[in-house]
Amino acid sequence: MRVAFLGPSGTYGEQAAQRLSELEGWSETALLPQQSIRAVVAALAGGHCDAAVVPVENSVEGGVTAALDALWEHADLSVSRALVLPIRHALLGSGPLEGISEVLSHPQALAQCAQWLEAQLPNALQLPTSSTAEAARLVRGSRFRAAVASLEAAREHGLEVLAHPINDVAGNCTRFLLLRRAPRAAQGDWASLAFSLHANRPGALLEALACFERLQLNMTHIESRPSKREMGEYIFFVDLELGAPAADAQALAAVLDDLRPLCEHLALFGAYPLHQEA
Repeated sequence: MRVAFLGPSGTYGEQAAQRLSELEGWSETALLPQQSIRAVVAALAGGHCDAAVVPVENSVEGGVTAALDALWEHADLSVSRALVLPIRHALLGSGPLEGISEVLSHPQALAQCAQWLEAQLPNALQLPTSSTAEAARLVRGSRFRAAVASLEAAREHGLEVLAHPINDVAGNCTRFLLLRRAPRAAQGDWASLAFSLHANRPGALLEALACFERLQLNMTHIESRPSKREMGEYIFFVDLELGAPAADAQALAAVLDDLRPLCEHLALFGAYPLHQEA
């Protein structure tokens, strides 16, 4: 199995790809690093790999917009499994902490460590990179640069661990999705879907959300994203916690039937099992 992930080697995305491959029972897996989340999805959509792993939600910073947009754009892809991975950031470098004047990392990682960085390195310039592991690669050999990344990235790039953990919230975690080119399943522990409404009118969104309440389906996450067509037009992404296995497919089918007349576009990304790492 060829699995694309946000690279380079040493990212949390690589850890998620390895664990999701184990959960799927794939004995032989080739992990293919990509330069961006969009590139990860494009590799799968283009047939260059068999599966892709993308981060979709962080417990501190919320939804990963690039992943949400990519799901909406690729109707041939489905979510087959989810993994919640604890995130324990470290500050990595090759010089002393007091000499650090630049801190590099993915924007979400910098945001997840904002309070620590403000307290410990208030004068350091924060520079965004495409991934945490890319930041680790870029700071290697520098005595004034440091990266916010994982302990795995420190080993991968030969860096010292200057501080760990540095994330502001102890329970920081990220939900990753395993994407496949396959039919979108309608039965599982969780389900992800998105919809846009016919018109921007008072009560339109409330009417749509009432469909979930009537069927007693718990929304664990809801987020809006611009449609990119006109100002004020939005797409709503929803994650649902489904009920007992025997009833979840019926409840999901019923809520989709209720939503369909209210929506201009409605997409079910799939129902799937979710695993949470300790």
